[in-house]
Amino acid sequence: MVSFLHAIRHILNGYFKILQILVTALVGLMIVPVTLQIFSRYTGFIPRYIWTEEAARFCFIWIILLGATIAVREGTHFEVDVLPTPSTAKGKAVMRLVVYIFMLIFTMVFVINGYAYALFGFNQTSELTGINMVFIHGVYLLAGVSWLFFLCERVLSGVSVLLGNPQAVEDLKG
Repeated sequence: MVSFLHAIRHILNGYFKILQILVTALVGLMIVPVTLQIFSRYTGFIPRYIWTEEAARFCFIWIILLGATIAVREGTHFEVDVLPTPSTAKGKAVMRLVVYIFMLIFTMVFVINGYAYALFGFNQTSELTGINMVFIHGVYLLAGVSWLFFLCERVLSGVSVLLGNPQAVEDLKG
C-alpha cells in the first residue's frame, strides 16, 4: 500500500505543479485585459474594448476554480471544526476521513454537473471573444475531477494511518 501511495503521489505532484504554473500564467494573462480596461477608461487614445471584460472574467473563473483545486491538495481549503480534535493518530485519521467523505460528495456534484455544463457550452461561442464556451464551462468538470484525484490521495493516506503506517500522519495535517 505504501509503494502504491508513493507512486500515486509522484504522479499527482507533477499534476499539481502544472496547476500551479497554469494559475500563475492566468494571473499574468489577466493583467493584460484589465490594464487595457483601465487605460481605455481614463485615456482617449485607446478605444474602449468590450472583449477585455469578458476575457478578464474568464481568466478569473479559471483562477478561482484551479486555486480551489490547489487548496484541496494543500489542505488549505476552508473548514469548520465542529467536534473536538482527537488526540490519537487513528482518531485524527477517522475524523479526516469523515471530512473527506463530505468533500467527496460535494466533488461529485461538480463532476456530474460540470460534465453537463461542459456539454452545454460545447455548442456555444462567446460573442465578444469568439472562444468556444466549453473552455470556460469545462473548468468546473476539470476542478471536480482534480478534487477527486487529490481527495482520493488524502483518503488513501487516512486509510494508511488506520492500517498502522505512522508516516502517513503528516499527510493528514494539511
